[in-house]
Formats: sequence, C-alpha cells, structure tokens
Amino acid sequence: MPTRPKRSRPHASLGKIHDLLFAANGRQHWWPGDTRFEIMVGAVLTQNTAWTNVEKAIANLKQAKALSPEAIARAHPRRLAAWLRPSGYFNIKARRLKALCRWVMQQGGVSRLGKLATPELRHALLGVHGIGPETADDILLYAFERPVFVIDAYTRRIFSRLGLVRGDEDYETLRRKFQDNLENSVPVFSEYHALVVIHGKEICKKQPLCSRCCLNRGCPSADCR
Repeated sequence: MPTRPKRSRPHASLGKIHDLLFAANGRQHWWPGDTRFEIMVGAVLTQNTAWTNVEKAIANLKQAKALSPEAIARAHPRRLAAWLRPSGYFNIKARRLKALCRWVMQQGGVSRLGKLATPELRHALLGVHGIGPETADDILLYAFERPVFVIDAYTRRIFSRLGLVRGDEDYETLRRKFQDNLENSVPVFSEYHALVVIHGKEICKKQPLCSRCCLNRGCPSADCR
C-alpha cells in the first residue's frame, strides 16, 4: 500500500511565510505612537479606515491638547466627533473612545492596567463598549507588549488563499493556531501582523496581484498569467 506524502508541519509553513514576507517588505516598525494611551486611541480609530486617516485624527487631538483620557472623557461629543472626523464613522468612534477613556480612568490609569495579567486585561478590554477581539489584541500587543497574535481580515484572506486556514473559523481558533505554531514573542507577533497587513493592502488584495506576490510559488490560489 503506497504511503501518503508527508505534509509540512504548520509551524514550518507559518515561519517560512514570515521569512518571505520579511524579505519582500523589511521591518515595519509598528505600532506608531508616542505613548501607550496614544496606541490605544489608534487601535479604536483604525477600525474600518486607513492608518493615514487615523494619523490626521490623532493630530487633531494633539493640536487641541486633548490626547488624554481625562480630556477625551470630558469633551463635548460633537467637538470630539469633529476632531475624529478624518478617521470616518466619527460619531460611533467618539462614543467608543469616550467609553474606553472612562474605563481607563475607572481602572486607575494606563500604568495600573499594565500591572494586570494578560488574560485578566484581555477580559476587561473585551467588556468595554466598542472593543472587540481584534481591537483588544491590538491594544494588548502594541500598547502593553503582551504576546497575543492579532487576527484581521488580511490574515483570513491571505492564509485561506494559501490553504492553511478555511477563513471562516472563529477568531479564537485562528488566534490559537498562530500562537501555538509560532515563537511566543512580542517582536515576532507584532512584526508578523504588520507584514500581513502590508501584504494584504498592497499585494494580496480582493483582486490579488499574484505576479508580484512573494508567496505565489506555494500558493494554490495564485494566478500569475
């Protein structure tokens, strides 16, 4: 009876993909932000928009001297929405940002939050209005430097095309797949996520540019005609 060909182990595949993406794109230096709190604000504002728009909104907050939990919490909703307008969905994001800032203040500030264990902090973040798993993990990874892998739409698209995931798995299943098969490291997780985002934005789009893709030789979905 013929033996079935051996399949490469998942962690080897994920590691190789990281190396190819890194060779093609270089270090990404994510996440931009001068403080933990600024990174937290950026994680909320980047929902459903490009980072360039988030930068404009954060610049507005800085110009108004309102980039603090206290200033955002006490700002009039219409004024806050006006500052956030460049990021899109500004009324919704104003409510979410206020909820986050009130929660930060209730917890005793960002420094005190940094003393919580990762599972406890993640659970608490998920209880804040407007904070879902992706945003919570952005905050954990980039603001608090905790080893959690961020799953986003680019991750689902790229790795389903590569045949390594179905793409319709629940968030936690995918997060565990990456965390269990990669080195448990903040630099590894943050760099990998940043590389996935840049590749999803520039190459593996909804209409992919397969001929320019550094992963096309091992991609069953590639069309390089």
